[in-house]
Amino acid sequence: MSIQSVMENNRRIFDFVVLGSGIAGITFALQVADMGSVALVTKKDRTESNTNWAQGGIAGVQSPDDSYELHIKDTLIAGAGLCHEDAVDVLVREGPARIHELIDFGVNFTKESDGDIALTMEGGHSRHRIAFHKDLTGQEIERALVAQVAAHPAITVFEHHSGIDLAKSMDETEVCGVYVLDTVSEAIETFVARIAVFLATGGCGHVYSHTTNPSIATGDGVGIAFRAGAKVANMEFIQFHPTTLYYPGARSFLISEAVRGEGGILRDKSGRAFMKEYDERGTLAPRDIVARAIDAEMTRENAPCMYLDITHKPAAEIKERFPTIYAKCLSYGIDMTKEPIPVVPAAHYMCGGVVTDLNGKTNLKGLFASGEVSCTGVHGANRLASNSLLEGLVFSHRAAQWLRQHGDQIANDGEDVPPFRPYRGRVQEAETDALKRRIQNAMTKYVGIVRSNERLAKADAALSVIADEVDALYATCRPTEDLLELRNLYLVAQLIIRSALARQESRGLHYTTDYPHTVEEERHDTIMVKRKRTDFVLIS
Repeated sequence: MSIQSVMENNRRIFDFVVLGSGIAGITFALQVADMGSVALVTKKDRTESNTNWAQGGIAGVQSPDDSYELHIKDTLIAGAGLCHEDAVDVLVREGPARIHELIDFGVNFTKESDGDIALTMEGGHSRHRIAFHKDLTGQEIERALVAQVAAHPAITVFEHHSGIDLAKSMDETEVCGVYVLDTVSEAIETFVARIAVFLATGGCGHVYSHTTNPSIATGDGVGIAFRAGAKVANMEFIQFHPTTLYYPGARSFLISEAVRGEGGILRDKSGRAFMKEYDERGTLAPRDIVARAIDAEMTRENAPCMYLDITHKPAAEIKERFPTIYAKCLSYGIDMTKEPIPVVPAAHYMCGGVVTDLNGKTNLKGLFASGEVSCTGVHGANRLASNSLLEGLVFSHRAAQWLRQHGDQIANDGEDVPPFRPYRGRVQEAETDALKRRIQNAMTKYVGIVRSNERLAKADAALSVIADEVDALYATCRPTEDLLELRNLYLVAQLIIRSALARQESRGLHYTTDYPHTVEEERHDTIMVKRKRTDFVLIS
């Protein structure tokens, strides 16, 4: 296998092409870099990712009073009956070793006075098992991993490059690369992958008006994979983080799960602690339950927000544990050591995604995926807090190990890749902005925490019209980053809506007033595959 990349005829030839530079993408790149040349393609700067924005931490069995069985049980309970038990078993049992590899890479988790890793509690967990770095865990992990990438000669990073579509062989039997837009030079190049394309593009938070995600989270990997024929599952399960800072005019800012884990209490404006009325676990109930409870209380009281109160803890302890959250709240005139934090739910995490097996393989030869873009079966109908970073670590590692043993069996010579389609014209930014807002408004209004058939039908009708408009733009205009994101956003929105319409029950993150109960017969994944643009075939 070659360690060097090749550039010829507007084609960049590598052994591996990785889309995305969060924990899943970088982990994979580092694991395969000794096997061949690696292109790490990222839309923005290499540190701009959902990983970098993760405040809370990474879950793993670390303490004597914890066990694999307890972590597995907590994950299965949170997943509301849809977790794949084999995937959860792999995640939990292989997780601690992967966490210690992060430490070997230079990640500085917060330590106890005796030098052991400090562990915190989060909603849905029965033990303290969350390793963290203050309230900037993701940023610390990303810092260490990016440093490892920078030092590796086999990895070439392409910042400000957006994936357009997968490049398939002439007979369309395998994925051979990716068509990529350089958003600075506006050049379109073919990135050929002689062994594998690896999707690690994160989530789709910006399909909604209010999200905790960075601006890059536009569902690109799901859109790119689905258009190529990859199976996508469980897109109806969009996790709304229960607690984001409420301040009119400010963008959504995540108030970490760990604030509740360290003793924060949810209250209404009168000071009433209401969570015990919804779940015996109170404030530490799983996110789907907490988000619906906050939404219900806001509706009942006609209130713009609820409040997260941690003022009973020592001020010095709050400032030390949550320096970023403290500073952000203070910048809006809210001193969390003295007053409760106003909070509202916001779109946070995509529990579904591109279907993979336990080694990151999709149904398309040559295409692998890991992290939020994928659906391994770990999260089921609701992700357990702090399992997401762990998932990216574990399944990226497994994908690399599978390719180490079997990569030669799926390798191609990189010659059988058709050129990118011709294009012409320009697209006005105002057009894409207006269409994006229409998508977000429809999804926020009709496909939020509480749904109904009527609302979903209205959203589906609105998105069908938008889809036609976006496709018309894409057919006649030169690709731009905004247009590519818009193309993926509408497709992901349609997948969410149609998956939600297909699930005739309430389970986990999907709650509908038409089917308010969980139904055993509906205990299956919602799997869709593309036949043509207007035909999403439900196969499970």
